[in-house]
Amino acid sequence: MIQISETAAKKIRTLMAKQGIDEGGLRVGVKGGGCSGLSYTFAWEKEPRTGDEVFEENGAKIFVDKKSYLFLKGTTLDYDTALLTQGFVFHNPNAKQTCGCGSSFGA
Repeated sequence: MIQISETAAKKIRTLMAKQGIDEGGLRVGVKGGGCSGLSYTFAWEKEPRTGDEVFEENGAKIFVDKKSYLFLKGTTLDYDTALLTQGFVFHNPNAKQTCGCGSSFGA
């Protein structure tokens, strides 16, 4: 399971509304690259793809492909509202190391 904090869900809903997306959610994934070996990816999707894991919490949905889910299982998606570090934050128990900016990790 992947949890979506109330703050992250609110931001997802706000950003979807700004882009005129009424249905769908945020695609969250993992790809090779970044300073720690793997990096997080984001994309807006109107619907899940075949085989996706779908998580809905606090009025927001995220879609995760099966391969990415292996690295994200047990993660909480949060949103940092601090002025200098604003953005989505992954609290990923599978990350053995993370980079300073938090956008990549090693498993």
